[in-house]
Amino acid sequence: MKKVVVCGVSGRALGMFVGPMLKTFGHHYQIVGLLDIDPLRFDFCRKQYPELSGVPGFAPNEFAKMVAETKPDVVLVAGKDSTHAEYIVQALRHDLDVITEKPMAISSEQCRDIIRAERESRGKVTVTFNYRYSPYHRKIKELVLEGKVGRVTSVDLNWYVDTHHGSSYFKRWNRKRENSGGLSIHKSTHHFDLVNWWIAQKPVEVFAYGALNYFGPDGELNPQKEDGRHCETCSVKPNCQYVMRWTTRSKEVVPPDDHLVAQASPISQRFTTYRPDQCIFDSEIDIEDTYAVTVKYDRGALLSYSINFSAPYEGYRLAINGTKGRIETTEYHSPGRTPFPIPVQTIDYIPLFGSKEVIGVVQNSGGHGGGDPLLQEDLFLGPDPLREYDILAGAEDGAYSIAIGEAVWKSVRDNKPISIPGLLQEAYGSPERADRATAFGR
Repeated sequence: MKKVVVCGVSGRALGMFVGPMLKTFGHHYQIVGLLDIDPLRFDFCRKQYPELSGVPGFAPNEFAKMVAETKPDVVLVAGKDSTHAEYIVQALRHDLDVITEKPMAISSEQCRDIIRAERESRGKVTVTFNYRYSPYHRKIKELVLEGKVGRVTSVDLNWYVDTHHGSSYFKRWNRKRENSGGLSIHKSTHHFDLVNWWIAQKPVEVFAYGALNYFGPDGELNPQKEDGRHCETCSVKPNCQYVMRWTTRSKEVVPPDDHLVAQASPISQRFTTYRPDQCIFDSEIDIEDTYAVTVKYDRGALLSYSINFSAPYEGYRLAINGTKGRIETTEYHSPGRTPFPIPVQTIDYIPLFGSKEVIGVVQNSGGHGGGDPLLQEDLFLGPDPLREYDILAGAEDGAYSIAIGEAVWKSVRDNKPISIPGLLQEAYGSPERADRATAFGR
């Protein structure tokens, strides 16, 4: 049985990892330590999972003490994005395996520290890109591997985050780049990793435009310019369309937020110092909510990507073009929040010369389109021996997705193309080595 410590007792840590380890994989894993800045999170964790009542809690500066006292085999990292790299590196220096929530880090410089530490360690980093495991995404990977589209030449990916989900990022710590790296890292690394994995090419250059169109003090729907408001006590909330879209004047009916814990308790009582209901129109917001991005890959593919964090519905539209054909699909998320009937998702394969084939996909239950349970099995039982391709992500995968995300916001800031090898060379301290392989010390 392997012993696990948890760094960051977040809602994602509890729902995605702690619960399954206790309920499904308890014969293989034992949680022996919790680390977080907020003792209230320990209390909530132990109330939700009484079997952890005797598990000790540690402060953020007590990582070494936690390792010495609990002697873990695996470190699970699932706290605020800006804390990931610190705990990953410390774990690797103790020769421990790491399972980390995405994004693995918030900068290419932090990726450098992680890769270097992994090279010098007996430990290994696994990044939990659960979206790879969706049955639709696995089928797309299989079609590409089968050669259906030939050599991939271009990808069009347009992502839409609805007004409930999108605004939630601007209520929480994600709204500051120093905490999250911005949404081109916190959120879009999911999407960049999918494309990197689907086409098996490496990104080399990024150009992007971006803006803060909806949130912040200049948002057109800001009912009143005033900093420091919180949704729970806001006097102008009845005039905020982002709140009232999901509630009524007499009764709170806002959909639950799966990023948070302790939904039933008042927001002001859930955490010691953290308020997840900060006003989406505060002037401290320093990230973008809209991006249009072009990425060039090492084997010639071009990605055209966009994301909007204040859309009327949630989902994406995808097309993968190649020398032999095209793959198309559209996915809608959150049917309870979508203002129209959602069709059953299919994948269209259209050969360059031939008739369209409509492909249905066998679905499985679970979060993130059925991906979460399969990811958990690979994490805690080992890779599925019947799967003929790699799907678990490592540190290099995490680094490339983060490098694209960092290149996006830097391109927006500087209005120029950003070299991915340049970012990785800068991070890896080897500017004279121009190719991507040597950037990773190969």
